[in-house]
Amino acid sequence: MNAKTYDILKWIAQYLLPGVGTLYFALSGIWGLPYGEQVIGTITAVDVFLGVLIGVSANQYNKTNTTSTDV
Repeated sequence: MNAKTYDILKWIAQYLLPGVGTLYFALSGIWGLPYGEQVIGTITAVDVFLGVLIGVSANQYNKTNTTSTDV
C-alpha cells in the first residue's frame, strides 16, 4: 500500500467513521431514525477491520524499513 492510500485510510478510520457513527447515533436517538444499533455496529465493525489492515500495513512497512542499527 502506498503512503497516500495509507494516509487516506488512516484518516477514514480515525476521524470519518467514528464521526459518522457518533452523528448517526445521536441523531437516531433525537429524531428516531431507524436501525441505530445496527448502523453503529456496522460502522464500528468496518472501522475495526480497517484499523487492522492499517496496522498490518504499518507493521510490514516497519519490518522492511529498519536500519542495521535497529537490532
